[in-house]
Amino acid sequence: MFALSFFRRDAPALKGERVYLRAPEAGDYHEWASLRGESRAFLEPWEPRWAADELDRSAWRQRLGRYREDFANGNAAAFFIFENATNRLVGGITLGNIRHGVAQSGQIGYWMGQRYAGQGLMLEALLLLTDFGFDTLRLHRIEAACIPGNKRSVRVLEKAGFQREGLLRSYLRINGNWQDHHLYALIADDRRGGTTKG
Repeated sequence: MFALSFFRRDAPALKGERVYLRAPEAGDYHEWASLRGESRAFLEPWEPRWAADELDRSAWRQRLGRYREDFANGNAAAFFIFENATNRLVGGITLGNIRHGVAQSGQIGYWMGQRYAGQGLMLEALLLLTDFGFDTLRLHRIEAACIPGNKRSVRVLEKAGFQREGLLRSYLRINGNWQDHHLYALIADDRRGGTTKG
């Protein structure tokens, strides 16, 4: 189970030099809808097809409900990414499909508003979240899947130390089409310069 202190309203869940991560809250709706709406053309090639009500308040409430249910069940931890200097929402990042037991693994997914892309903010958010996954949740392996043509995402993952492990053919339905993805992974020992033994 997650440490609920990470989700107090009076403090960021995870804080870095330029960004902080915290759980989405009901009051984030307008900023979220505005950023996602203005970034739609930038995001759509890399995401599942947007629903007709994607940015509606009712869909937002359902999304928040899923975040809270997944968190309560220990399946996922969803965060919004905020810039420290301005407290503005810049994107989102989730550690999902969390499995304990013999797997001790999770999968990362993320998005960034177009006007904040290319500034190194996602790299910092990714490093904060992997630290949370390894140090707080005690995971052994964190994975991310990336469409081969998504050069920005490839760079972020590789800068964060993720290693490409293979090609997942026709892996996810993105923007209406089944897409191949590269599988990237980071092992707990990778951060310490160690090696993993079977």
